[in-house]
Amino acid sequence: MLGTAAWAQQAPMTRIRGTIEAVDGPVLAIKSRDGTDMKVRMTDNVAVFAVVKTSLSEIKEGSYIGVTAMPEPDGTQKAIAVHIFPENQRGAAEGFRPWDLRANSTMTNATVAETVKGTEGQNILVKYKDGEKKVVVPPDTPIVTFVASDKAEVKPGARIIIFGAQKKEDGTLEANRVNVGRDGITPPM
Repeated sequence: MLGTAAWAQQAPMTRIRGTIEAVDGPVLAIKSRDGTDMKVRMTDNVAVFAVVKTSLSEIKEGSYIGVTAMPEPDGTQKAIAVHIFPENQRGAAEGFRPWDLRANSTMTNATVAETVKGTEGQNILVKYKDGEKKVVVPPDTPIVTFVASDKAEVKPGARIIIFGAQKKEDGTLEANRVNVGRDGITPPM
């Protein structure tokens, strides 16, 4: 049965950054960072993670991290933000790719191979299956981690990032994971 829905292409994914304006059951009214009003329906089994501040000292050899960065002329990446993944998310979206936080920004999800104090901040070598990147983490870089949470975090005023809302055939957006900044934090990635 080659014509079944199982062969259909995966629906496009949308990244959403913004502030929750209202919650109506499973539907979030979100004001995106560019001012667009959006509605996103959370799936029944939505995973909610709090984005919480942590410190650079928590990044150790073997840590699995995500680095939002700007490419430097010498080929290094200058971190804008770093998030430390919980161990059960090791390998999530591993690799290096363009990112949409700022023009020309990048995202590298990889394992820390080496960390050394440098003159302009912490120098970190990260490795992923297809390569490696040298990252400079300036002292003022936001460092956060994800903490498993629940829907109580999903409330008006909370700042969120949804990495992959799925656009349904009827045009609605649906999310199976919502990352919420705890204690007034704006998820920096």
